Amino acid sequence: MASGLPKMTARVLTCLFTTDAGSLTASQLAQRLQVSPASISKAIAFLESQSLVRRERDERRRDRYVVDDELFYQATIASARSNDQLVETARQGVAILGPHTPAATRMENIARFLDFISESITRAAEQAREVLHTKPETTSNDPAQPRPDHG
Repeated sequence: MASGLPKMTARVLTCLFTTDAGSLTASQLAQRLQVSPASISKAIAFLESQSLVRRERDERRRDRYVVDDELFYQATIASARSNDQLVETARQGVAILGPHTPAATRMENIARFLDFISESITRAAEQAREVLHTKPETTSNDPAQPRPDHG
């Protein structure tokens, strides 16, 4: 799960993903990971800023940190949208540098590249979204399933 995340942040995210409920309180996270509440708070703040976890209030008015099927989709779309701002900035650079300069050509190519990537990510996320909501099929290795007769 590390994928470029700071170690503690990756540990918090992994802890949330490996719980059946997909949610824990800060104190539960601190206890499971044997770290300070401050470490949890810092990691959660980063994860929330990246749309990788969401905060909910439980019946006892405690904050619970939640990961669910939709969060990876939302984080992917947010990432693609952040590329859109880079595209806009690069295109502004083209206008400032003058359209026929080598630097402007470079900036325009960067804008076109990022625009293509952003559109591709968005399209792929839309097409794959249902994967996040599917239940795994049982396999023939599942002892609860009868084995087909091969004989």
